[in-house]
Amino acid sequence: MTAPHPFAPRQEYAFTISIELAGLRWVRPSARGDTRAAVYAASGTVEGPRLNGRVIPMSGGDFPLQRPNGVIDFDARYLLEADDGAVIYMQNRGYRWARSAEIAERMARNEPVGADDYYMRVAPSFDAPAGPHEWMSQHLFVGVAEKIPNANRIHYFVVL
Repeated sequence: MTAPHPFAPRQEYAFTISIELAGLRWVRPSARGDTRAAVYAASGTVEGPRLNGRVIPMSGGDFPLQRPNGVIDFDARYLLEADDGAVIYMQNRGYRWARSAEIAERMARNEPVGADDYYMRVAPSFDAPAGPHEWMSQHLFVGVAEKIPNANRIHYFVVL
C-alpha cells in the first residue's frame, strides 16, 4: 500500500444547498454554436454543520453553456442569507455530463436519474462579510451535486 502524498488536500463537509430552479430560457444556437440557457434561483435552503440559512429568492441564477458533446459548463451566481442575517455572494462554476445518451435524454426531459448516471461537480467561491462567515472567503470548496427534477442539491466540502 502506498502512503498518501504529504500535501494531499483534506476536506470536510460544510453544508448542503438545495435550490429550486425556475424560468428556464434557451438561446439556441448561440452565436458560438453551442446552446446557452438561463435558469433562476427561485428559492432554496442551506443546511449543515458550518452554515445554515436560505437562498435569497430570485437573487441570481445559472447561465450554463451546453457544448455539442453534451457537457454542460455551469456559471451560477446568487445570494445566500445565513440564519444570522448575513448576506453571502456565491459564484459556482462546474461541469455536468451524462454517462450515456439515454441518461442525457432523461435528464433533458427533467426525469429522475441515479447519482452514478452522471458527473456533476462544482467549484464555488464566496464573498462573505467580515465576521463569523469570513472563513468562507478564505477557503477553497468542492461541491458534489445531485440533479433532481426542477432543482439541484449540492453538497459542499471545504478544502483544509
